[in-house]
Amino acid sequence: MPSSIIPQSGSPALPQFDIHERFPLDTVCEAAKILTGASDPVAAMPSVLNVLSSFMGLRMGALALLDDSGSGAIGNGAGGNGVNPFAIAATTQGAASAPATSRAMPVGATRAVFRTGVALVSCDVASELGPDALPPQAPHDRFAFIAVPIREQVHSPYVIGVLGAWRDLTEDLYPNIDEDQRVMTMVAAILEQSVKFRRLVARDRERLMEEARLALRQANEKAAAEAPLPAEPIKGIIGDSPAIKSVIAQIRKVATTRTPVLLRGESGTGKELFARAVHALSDRKDKPFVKVNCAALSQTLLESELFGHEKGSFTGAMAQKKGRFELADKGTLFLDEIGEIGPEFQVKLLRILQEGEFERVGGTRTLRVDVRLVTATNRDLEAAVARGAFRADLYFRICVVPILLPPLRDRLEDVPQLAQAFLDRFNQQNGMNKRMTPQAVSALARCQFPGNVRELENCISRVAALSSGTEIGAQELACHQGTCLSAELWRMQTGEQSPIGGLAAAVRTPLPVIDSGTGQRPPAAACPAGFGEPPVAD
Repeated sequence: MPSSIIPQSGSPALPQFDIHERFPLDTVCEAAKILTGASDPVAAMPSVLNVLSSFMGLRMGALALLDDSGSGAIGNGAGGNGVNPFAIAATTQGAASAPATSRAMPVGATRAVFRTGVALVSCDVASELGPDALPPQAPHDRFAFIAVPIREQVHSPYVIGVLGAWRDLTEDLYPNIDEDQRVMTMVAAILEQSVKFRRLVARDRERLMEEARLALRQANEKAAAEAPLPAEPIKGIIGDSPAIKSVIAQIRKVATTRTPVLLRGESGTGKELFARAVHALSDRKDKPFVKVNCAALSQTLLESELFGHEKGSFTGAMAQKKGRFELADKGTLFLDEIGEIGPEFQVKLLRILQEGEFERVGGTRTLRVDVRLVTATNRDLEAAVARGAFRADLYFRICVVPILLPPLRDRLEDVPQLAQAFLDRFNQQNGMNKRMTPQAVSALARCQFPGNVRELENCISRVAALSSGTEIGAQELACHQGTCLSAELWRMQTGEQSPIGGLAAAVRTPLPVIDSGTGQRPPAAACPAGFGEPPVAD
């Protein structure tokens, strides 16, 4: 199809009058104002097409754009298949999304402009483009059609749209088709620049948004990397109560230092377990963890056990023996029941804590060690210092960071977890598969457990061993059978009857009471009816 079609010499004569006055410059100015001020130039095209109608007398203008479902912009010489899918994006009637077959623009002529990138002008649409190229409901067949390309960029071969309009030749005395083409070409150029500018703005906005998303993602990743990882559970320590969480938090803080730690609490609160936790969370975790129960050895044996001895240093010393301090070198030494050592040994212990050196029993060579010391006691060391039974200088050496371990009755919310852990251990050791009913767990959670965690373990092992089936009910617990030692201990401590009952009267035998200061049982008169202050078991 030719790119420019001019009237033939045999064309009918035009009317000898002109009913339209043209304003090409005003048309371009108005189109520029509309397009440059619009956030969406394509959506503003109906107004531009109406300006072409009002100022230039062009009829039924339309804008065709490549269909999004097509293969993209097709330029001069590109594509090669002659098929340019497009859709009508705007008409003088308003914004539209009509198919190419809607007759808003001649399909063949529009495809030719898409394919070639060259403006098309037909001064006799009916004869040159065919009757189907006439505008819808045309009253006659004397129309001219002008179509100009809209490019992706200035001088770009890629055509993204076509701007077209008809001129009614019966209304104009001197139709200047070339002027119509120039005006439409200028309007198309303005539209090109507006679309390009909006694309650049959208591209920059998208780039800024992508940079903001990237910065936010990097900030989140950095925050996640710098945030402390969720603390892993400490092996053997079970419970989520506030009391036990507070202790664990202290353990985690102090474990990374070399500061001596004194674990305080009643018997059965798990002092050795927490001492191992201090070691496991420290930088000495790959070195030895050595423990000594000071209450289980006499003062003579305790000195030999801690410092070692040379061969022949005393009767029975058949060979040299390394002490616990030597064995714990570069690691952790746990001295349990530190309050039980006598005054003479306290002096020797103080020296190694101050100087880091000692001699084996019967030896003369001074040895040096690097040991992290963790101690534990259930005694009132402050009272012992006040009485002169415990050296103040040694007290301040070992009690740098005191950590009080809560009794089980102060963290009863941990009882269900602990009970299940003890039952799991019993099942594994005995090849059984027993379980507790919710009622049994609830009953356990109401106990006071004067004997602490060790007592709970004893209770679980006893009921698991005596239960007849795989399911342990509340009625099988000792507290529901009047044989609960916890209830009796609670009565002895408080003078009140436990809400869960107690031992039968026939088996209520008072337990010995140990004075926390002297370590001796007080006279009977001090404990009427055999009941006194709470026992302090070792």
